[in-house]
Amino acid sequence: MSKVLIIEDEVAIADLEKDYLELSGFEVEIENDGTVGLKRALEEDFDMYILDLMLPGTDGFEICKKIREKKNTPILMVSAKKDDIDKIRGLGLGADDYITKPFSPSELVARVKAHLARYERLIGSNAAENDIIEIRGLKIDKTARRVWVNGEEKQFTTKEFDLLTFLAQNPNHVFTKEELFRKIWDLESVGDIATVTVHIKKIREKIELRTSSPQYIETIWGAGYRFTV
Repeated sequence: MSKVLIIEDEVAIADLEKDYLELSGFEVEIENDGTVGLKRALEEDFDMYILDLMLPGTDGFEICKKIREKKNTPILMVSAKKDDIDKIRGLGLGADDYITKPFSPSELVARVKAHLARYERLIGSNAAENDIIEIRGLKIDKTARRVWVNGEEKQFTTKEFDLLTFLAQNPNHVFTKEELFRKIWDLESVGDIATVTVHIKKIREKIELRTSSPQYIETIWGAGYRFTV
């Protein structure tokens, strides 16, 4: 069952949207405050967002922008404003669609269904193509060369990504610095293996909650490094 978050401060409208969507088989949550709605949107998993523009706390434009920075989930903006500039701005920030009040509840449901169907086809095709490693909140997309830690994307250099991926693909195995240098840099261990230590430090700063007590990449004193699962 698809889950929809409605962020709308007009209670009557939010309840009407909720009723029609639930009758169509959706699970629906409502938030009337923009700031609270944004927090839930970023921290919880929803399949669709329906945003009003004028909201207390944080407006719909800012919510749309923040969601799109983190997620590709469909966003439908709803507003009493009929100005093209608002529609252009909303779509420019990453909204998938824009509907003006008053609107037909059946039209809203139709648009939600259409965008969800399109999104499901998209992620379905991506899932078949992308090679992904997921371990305790750490997500490594080998195909797209992207990394997320507890849902937040982190930026990695080429060698940092290669080193992290290699270790994650070979869990519970202790590798010496010389072995990692040879594997990742494709050079003999006579090179500057201190670069391995530097890269491990940088990776830990991005994926570990506490670098002093790493939960992913452990140092095995006198031996090397081990990725723990």
